[in-house]
Amino acid sequence: MNGVIGEILPTALGIAISPIPIIAAILMLLSPRAKGTSVGFLLGWVVGIIVALVVFILLSSIIPASDPTAAKPIAGWIKIILGALLLLLAAQQWRKRPRPGQEAVLPGWMKAIDSMNAGKGFGLGFLLSAVNPKNLLMAVAAGLAIGSAALTIGQTVIASAIFVVIAASTVLVPVVAYLIASKQMAAPLERLRVWLVHHNAAIMTTLLLVIGVVLIGKGIANF
Repeated sequence: MNGVIGEILPTALGIAISPIPIIAAILMLLSPRAKGTSVGFLLGWVVGIIVALVVFILLSSIIPASDPTAAKPIAGWIKIILGALLLLLAAQQWRKRPRPGQEAVLPGWMKAIDSMNAGKGFGLGFLLSAVNPKNLLMAVAAGLAIGSAALTIGQTVIASAIFVVIAASTVLVPVVAYLIASKQMAAPLERLRVWLVHHNAAIMTTLLLVIGVVLIGKGIANF
């Protein structure tokens, strides 16, 4: 199981470090309905990660495994394709980066966060984690690693839990910290938001590039 955990860590970190959901969570924490909206967003974020991961674990488990070597070429090609798609997304992020002196352009839906309630926050969190193409590609890679590893049910649950906790941690931590000490967290959250907005493209480009190369390397190693 240790090998599977080592394999899913990069993709879990890839979801965790994605700036857009972190920025969305921070904006909710700075909104008039901070507590309800942010908790709803956190729950939607976690549920979305779980749903995406479980779906791909179940799908990957149908890869032939009767012969220990039979699944390797199939898994290898899937990893290479996923890695290539992540590299394409990295190139796209780099092209969209703001030029010197330009302000970073954020999604239009962020302007509506101030008017959101807990239900809308949940829906947004679910969409960003379960439907976002970047996160889906990483969930596919993690699901492939867990589902095709012939783990016991207990080991599958443990590996999945580790993935979900790490992937959700960067939304979980600021929300919980705000609920515990809202006044003290307001200023640091605003500074973090400004930094993430400014460096969003660079963070995502580096992240997707590294994970894409890792996946391609692991795919080649399966042959």
